[in-house]
Amino acid sequence: MTKLIGEQVLMRIFIGEGDRFEHKPLYEALVELLRTEGFAGATVLRGVCGFGANRVCHTQKLLDISADLPLVVEVVDTQEKINTIMPRIDSMMGGGMITLEKVTVMRYRTA
Repeated sequence: MTKLIGEQVLMRIFIGEGDRFEHKPLYEALVELLRTEGFAGATVLRGVCGFGANRVCHTQKLLDISADLPLVVEVVDTQEKINTIMPRIDSMMGGGMITLEKVTVMRYRTA
């Protein structure tokens, strides 16, 4: 298991639920890529409301089945691993945003 205790990097990838890569949901393709490349872990979070560069508000409404809700893929790993994978992630995305920030990992281990 990778040892991640200490200063690492949190990458957040902001995309839409309807975004696709090679006929599959983009969030699934990203998580699969990160897993096969040996990243420490990834989590997909679903937002209840949000807007991006196009200023269109995406929200879940009672009668709106195709809301294209916002998603955030979060990944924590070393700066080097994130730098290495960034061009591949960028090529998979048609739109969206990626942010990076320094974080301190206090605990990382299996159950």
